[in-house]
Amino acid sequence: MLAGIVASALLLALYGRIERPWHILGWIALVPWLAVLDGTRSLRGAVLAGAAMAMAFVLVVFGWFASAIRAYTGASAATAMLVLVVLAPLLELEFLTFAVARHVVRRSGAAHALVVLAGASVWVATEWVTGKLFGDTLGHGLYPSPWLRQAADIAGVGGLTMALIAGNECVRAALVSRRVAPAATLAVLVATLVGYGVVRERAIRAADAEPPLTAGIVQANIAQYDRLRAYLGTYEAVRRILVVHFGMSWLLLARGRLDVLLWPETVYPTTFGSPKSEAGAAFDRDIAGFVAGAGVPLVFGAYDLDGGDEFNAAIFLPSAPADPPAFTVYRKASLFPLTERVPAWLESGIVRRWLPWLGTWKPGTGGDVVPVTLPDGRTVRVAPLICYDALAPRYPLAAVRRGAELIVTLSNDSWFDAGPGPHLHLVGAAFRSIETRRPQIRATNTGISAVIDATGEITQTIDIHRRDTLLATVRPVRTTRTLLLDWGDWLGPTALALGMLVVGGALVRTRRGASNERNDRRAIAGAASFPRGSRAPR
Repeated sequence: MLAGIVASALLLALYGRIERPWHILGWIALVPWLAVLDGTRSLRGAVLAGAAMAMAFVLVVFGWFASAIRAYTGASAATAMLVLVVLAPLLELEFLTFAVARHVVRRSGAAHALVVLAGASVWVATEWVTGKLFGDTLGHGLYPSPWLRQAADIAGVGGLTMALIAGNECVRAALVSRRVAPAATLAVLVATLVGYGVVRERAIRAADAEPPLTAGIVQANIAQYDRLRAYLGTYEAVRRILVVHFGMSWLLLARGRLDVLLWPETVYPTTFGSPKSEAGAAFDRDIAGFVAGAGVPLVFGAYDLDGGDEFNAAIFLPSAPADPPAFTVYRKASLFPLTERVPAWLESGIVRRWLPWLGTWKPGTGGDVVPVTLPDGRTVRVAPLICYDALAPRYPLAAVRRGAELIVTLSNDSWFDAGPGPHLHLVGAAFRSIETRRPQIRATNTGISAVIDATGEITQTIDIHRRDTLLATVRPVRTTRTLLLDWGDWLGPTALALGMLVVGGALVRTRRGASNERNDRRAIAGAASFPRGSRAPR
């Protein structure tokens, strides 16, 4: 068991880099672990193999998250890593449910095709039901292939995950049986994905699009505002942040005509439009005055206040001057657990005294569409996303169904900059453009800011830990449709129904077989109780 899990973990570590040529390993990374599962003879063994694989996966792919826990909470490195490992079976529950489902169906004597269908369905259904903390799935690793990733517009990234699991099962079957059929099935599966990707990518690039839009993105590389506030004081910290962003924006405006300016998530670390002090009101006027002087609409991250509730928000400030300034607010819908929101059942004064870093924001509804009027009079309908929102396909899908032509993402990845976190987050956001076939512009505090086209290609970036600006030219899209847009996230509930059907049928077969075996043993025992030559009663 240990050898198989270590082998799969090492392969997944390389695959999880989401870089060429390591994405090819996705088709074989699970094979050693599948061999472990094939060797388990009890349900307890399957549970153990699933939990152990989840722990190994979290360590090799998300081990960097321990440093984020340590930085945010102040816990020691050992404590942060221990928390991550202990929570691993819950964070990656699909390894556990897959192992159990596969074991149940396999032990029932079902055909291998049903074993594969049950495992893949339960895996995808588990990810859909639980809504994973990292928003990850195996399908993300296929992003480096411009053709393989295009199939995400059919069934989402979960569809790619299902294909990868089936592919790994084919490789395992080919090694065990030494027959051509499993290898041929894998070849057909990969060829189908590639063929679809080639056709779809060409069609998207040839599709009609709206006139180009030029956005200016500012990445000031200013992180961890709480420390800046503790060192300088609140007023001076906010003043310096704004001075930097004003200066970089004027430099962008001097480079050429802009249609819109983007600043990242929570770049203005206080409420806009409902100031908490006279100093806050003055800062609000400074921002509105800058936008009026620049003649370009501004999208930036701030806080929003409604009654006693505070929200992480994106402010859409038009260039037309007004007093007070008119603006539109989008409220972040997917708040990161604990650091941004706290479940109602955990909310108490005692808990907050123990864990003073717990978040206080309230979630928005998501799926909003914000019309943005450009300097030339055009109006572009925007699907706004803030950071963690980009890992939830339902929000951009809902916005595009309502007419959104462009995705605008504001993010703050500064807590996850000690490893591959920003790259993984960017890849997750890129799949939202594939699923909706809408381009995306993305502004972050510390990187990676980017431009993503409708095929999911990342065309421009500002790398991590750089203070820089970007002139991003994109073409909004109005008419292109996808199966995912028309049907919604159909794979999750379908996989859940299939998994329950196949596993339930296997349990019935196993129980019926056990019952028949008991009856046979009783009949044999009854026949043996009669003397030789006598006849048992009819």
